[in-house]
Amino acid sequence: MPSLYMVVEHYKPGAAPEIYRRARVRGRQLPAGLEYVDSWVDLEYSRCFQLMRTDDAALFKAWIEAWSDLVSFEVIPVRTSAEAAKAIAGEQ
Repeated sequence: MPSLYMVVEHYKPGAAPEIYRRARVRGRQLPAGLEYVDSWVDLEYSRCFQLMRTDDAALFKAWIEAWSDLVSFEVIPVRTSAEAAKAIAGEQ
C-alpha cells in the first residue's frame, strides 16, 4: 500500500501568481508514481499543504526540483488518524 505524505510548500515572497500561472501552463509536473490527493492554501498565499501518495519517496526529488525556484518544501510521512489509533492500540 502506498505511503501518504503531507507536503508543506513555503512560497517565496511574491511567488504565488507565478506558481499558479506555471501550474495552469505546465500542470503539477508530477513524475509517474507520485500521486496528488488534495491540497489547502493558507489565506495569505504563503503556504500550501498537499497530501500526496507514493510507493517511492525518491520521486519527490524531481518534483521539488521543478518548483524549487518558487517554493521550498517540507515532506512529512503521515498516516491517517484511524491508522494511528490502531497502531497505538497495538492492532497493527
